[in-house]
Amino acid sequence: MAGGLFSALNAAKTSLEVNQKSIEIVGNNISNVNTEGYSRQSAELTTYPALNFGDFFVGQGVKISNVKRDHDIFVTNQLRDKVVDFGLYNGQARSLDELERVFNITEENIATDVDRFFDAWQELSASPSDLVLRDTVIQRGELLATNFNNTVNELNTVKENINDELIAKVSDVNSQIEEIASLNETIFNIEVKGQMANTARDKRDTLAQELATTLGAVSYEDSKGMLAVHLPGGLPLVQGNEAMSLEAVVSGADLDIALHAGGVTRTLGLNNMGGEFEGLVDMRDNFIPSLKDDLDRLAYEISTQVNQQHALGAGLDGSTGLAFFSGPAAPVAPPPAPADYADAARNMAVVITDSNQIAAGMPPSPPAPGDNRNALTISNIGETYLINGSDNFNSFYGKMTSRVGIRANQNELNLQGSEDAKIQLENLRDGLSGVSLEEEMIELITYQRGFESSAKFLSTVDELMNTLINIRR
Repeated sequence: MAGGLFSALNAAKTSLEVNQKSIEIVGNNISNVNTEGYSRQSAELTTYPALNFGDFFVGQGVKISNVKRDHDIFVTNQLRDKVVDFGLYNGQARSLDELERVFNITEENIATDVDRFFDAWQELSASPSDLVLRDTVIQRGELLATNFNNTVNELNTVKENINDELIAKVSDVNSQIEEIASLNETIFNIEVKGQMANTARDKRDTLAQELATTLGAVSYEDSKGMLAVHLPGGLPLVQGNEAMSLEAVVSGADLDIALHAGGVTRTLGLNNMGGEFEGLVDMRDNFIPSLKDDLDRLAYEISTQVNQQHALGAGLDGSTGLAFFSGPAAPVAPPPAPADYADAARNMAVVITDSNQIAAGMPPSPPAPGDNRNALTISNIGETYLINGSDNFNSFYGKMTSRVGIRANQNELNLQGSEDAKIQLENLRDGLSGVSLEEEMIELITYQRGFESSAKFLSTVDELMNTLINIRR
């Protein structure tokens, strides 16, 4: 009989311990209800092996065999895939906002200055000897050139902002890569002993999702429970407990992202990037340069056509053959190659400083009083000359502005769509593995009642043992 009471005493003890530990687990869940990436934990209970007492077996109590976390690998992988798209569009959003400001559609832009410049020539044609109107032509030309100069500078500023953002993100990415490698080792050392590293796994999953957002990083778990992380092109970031590193390599105004892996340094291209990095680099290396090329082409065409016609005319002082803007004085046929108009917007400037040299008339030199033939011809260039045979100056600029607006609007739609999909998956993950306060309260009451019953059971066994001891006395 005493052996049976000792067995019951042990069962009461284990029940008390298990209910107490289960209450602690519930409390930990409740305290982490707002912790990002936290997965709900619960105790897995296992009975002790029953012992043979005569003709039957009697149980020996209960134990916690494991503390598991609620985790759905399928939803986690879906979420990692979706945040890559979110990161891509989010990375482009800020730059596109800045570009919309640069290529604005308000009344004050390059197209407005183009109109005002050619309007000044039109007004000069009404009184070609008026020195005030001649000064106005020079001033309007200078304002137009300055606008081109400033727009190029603003494009460069957007690129510099992208580089600054990349430099800042490289530091964060390296910290995340190192932490995942460290967590891999921690998880392996814990779980090789048969325990579960739940907290470390939650942290590692969160970091893997952040790397997917930032770099488009792909990850999978190996047979040892370690998370292997690599770039979209296959280059490794984390292998076991070994962490690779990124470096922002600055050379003048240029910046490259380099990967140091296994003693080898590789410069990363777009094929090895995803997420925010892909969005930022694509804007910096493709979209913005294409806008600058068009801006240079527009500045080149305006300068070339005005210079060509201006050189054919004559000024009040009898000067002829002079260019109005810096740059080529004659058009190139067929259309110029990009190298011919490179930096035309940056270098655009008015080279005429004396209003008497404004070639409003035509030779012989000096032109006859009231000769406005060249001023009229130049004033019509803005409407009559077509770039590539299809666009005048303003419509060409309008297409540039439209490209920025369409790209920004499309990116905004894509960003909203990817964010909605991300939120839906996060809600699904939270529903499967997140903490529900209502469920935890029910669990808390259940384990509280179990603890109270275990305590009562323990008290009862104690009384029985005291009675048995007193009887034997």
